Amino acid sequence: MFVDRAEITVKAGNGGNGCCSFRREAFIPKGGPNGGDGAPGGNVILVADAGEQSLANFVFNRRFTAENGGDGKGKDMHGRKGKDCYIKVPLGTIVRSRETGDILADIDREDMEIVIAVGGRGGRGNARFATSTNRAPREHEPGEQTKDIPLDLELKLVADIGLVGFPNAGKSTILSDISNAKPKIAPYPFTTLHPVVGVMEFPDFHKITVCDVPGLLDGAHQNVGLGHYFLRHIERTKLLIYVIDMAGVDGRTPWDDYEILRKELDAYMKGLSDRVMLIAANKMDLPESQANLEEFILRTDTKLPIFPLSAASDASFTDFQNKLRELKEQADLRDLEAQRRRTI
Repeated sequence: MFVDRAEITVKAGNGGNGCCSFRREAFIPKGGPNGGDGAPGGNVILVADAGEQSLANFVFNRRFTAENGGDGKGKDMHGRKGKDCYIKVPLGTIVRSRETGDILADIDREDMEIVIAVGGRGGRGNARFATSTNRAPREHEPGEQTKDIPLDLELKLVADIGLVGFPNAGKSTILSDISNAKPKIAPYPFTTLHPVVGVMEFPDFHKITVCDVPGLLDGAHQNVGLGHYFLRHIERTKLLIYVIDMAGVDGRTPWDDYEILRKELDAYMKGLSDRVMLIAANKMDLPESQANLEEFILRTDTKLPIFPLSAASDASFTDFQNKLRELKEQADLRDLEAQRRRTI
């Protein structure tokens, strides 16, 4: 089950109470105060887990509480610190305060850890209050009490490559051909109702993640169709691939599909269409596709490379996989160069 939104409540541990105690032993008439301090409560920590692809773990388990700090005791014994509560979340998770809507954390790196709730401070025991004029203090402090923190979790998938196209363009079939993913495939629109991530593996053990997200429609930036549900999952992709149905089996023309896709991406996020580095001309096994491809080149005058293929009938996708790897390496170099310019 794919879940990309969840509501949880977290609570850090309460601080332990300080102790009021006095040393009483035979032949020691002035033992003095020896109450120990309370310990701090445990923290609630969010941990990025690359093995998680969904927020499904939070459908039924919605409350997370760290352990309370131990109380202080006599003989100057301090309490034991409360155990931290670790919560594993998938990469790409955005954490918001449900009360204010502010973003508290953006989990975008593997093994990233964020302390989302800090444990309460432990109270001081009466030994801490002894002075030269107050040798038998009875003052001691209670531990700090923590409050529930309601959080909203939203997942935006992190993938190297995103497949963008209209419903029934063949994105799911392509993903199943080039990766280990097994998305639902059927000859009707919107068979993919949630994003699917596959891993493309090469003989030298290099891996690239590819994301197939629900089909895009005209007006998606205004939340038409699956709208924002689709678009927010491609915000974090390094590069995008247009998957165009060159046969026009659903009554649309390939050049109109291209223009709509380009405009919808930029309407949702300025510059998003700049991440597109390839056009996958799909369904080239159908008789009308070749003529449509020639007209597509004339009408669009696109500078993007076009890779003709048939996801349903091609026997090998090695050339297509190698092309995607080449484009991904180009995107990595571009990002490194941009980062270098920002640091100068």
